[in-house]
Amino acid sequence: MNNSAKYFFRSLVLVAFLFCALSCSNDSDKELAEVAKVSLRDVGHRLLLLNQDSTSLVKPVIALENLKFQLSFEETISIHPDTLVNTIKKSFEKAGLPEHYLTEVKQCEDGEVAYSYEIKQNVENDIVPCGGRQLPKACYVISVRFTKTQVAKNDNLKYLYILIFVALLVSAIVFYKRKHRASNLTNNENYAEIGSYQFYPNENKLVKKAIETSLSKKECELLEILVANPNQIVKREELEKRVWEDNGVFVGRSLDTYISKLRKKLQDDDSIKITNVHGVGYKLEILKN
Repeated sequence: MNNSAKYFFRSLVLVAFLFCALSCSNDSDKELAEVAKVSLRDVGHRLLLLNQDSTSLVKPVIALENLKFQLSFEETISIHPDTLVNTIKKSFEKAGLPEHYLTEVKQCEDGEVAYSYEIKQNVENDIVPCGGRQLPKACYVISVRFTKTQVAKNDNLKYLYILIFVALLVSAIVFYKRKHRASNLTNNENYAEIGSYQFYPNENKLVKKAIETSLSKKECELLEILVANPNQIVKREELEKRVWEDNGVFVGRSLDTYISKLRKKLQDDDSIKITNVHGVGYKLEILKN
């Protein structure tokens, strides 16, 4: 494997690695969501027990957008802010959840926020108002949204991975196209100069000043023989044998017909002439400047 191929292969491997890392990050978010749901159900269970309620249900925890989760209850409940703060904190610490989150307690009846607070990992930065005022028994919905967390960092990494992924993919495509183009140019150097023409026998074409002229298979085979013997007579028998022998069918005037076609396709260059040596064969004459 040459260096270019190795570089291209390594780029693809790196792209695949970043894609995998991005997928793993998505899996991490899903895992956090599942853990958060279990932890909040534990919070709901403890709050019910503090209300001397061991029979009513904690409704399924709902995952909302942007890592926000909603906890609700089957029956009405009384909530003491200090108890709520400590219960959520202990449950989250036990579950290993992020330490930055915003909690809101909303009234079911009108959706108004009855109580809210924000935890920012460092105690001095926490915003926990009205800790001693207990909320009366009513229907409440508790929502928790994780804010500046490791998850947020993971989101930033996602965007970085995506940018790197796109950049590497574009680079790999551009690199491959350049190598492919260079390869084509290298292959296209396999031509013969005939006056102002470039003759590509492998591609059945003539090129003059970027203008391509297509050749039939027979025309190409005949011209290839003549080019290999410039300014020399090539006998009719040799041309007929080498071009038509494998086909098993040959019409007497076929050679002359194809020579005539070649002359027309080379007529734009006066320095090239296919001469008929009567009774012998043909000669490709190339006049030197």
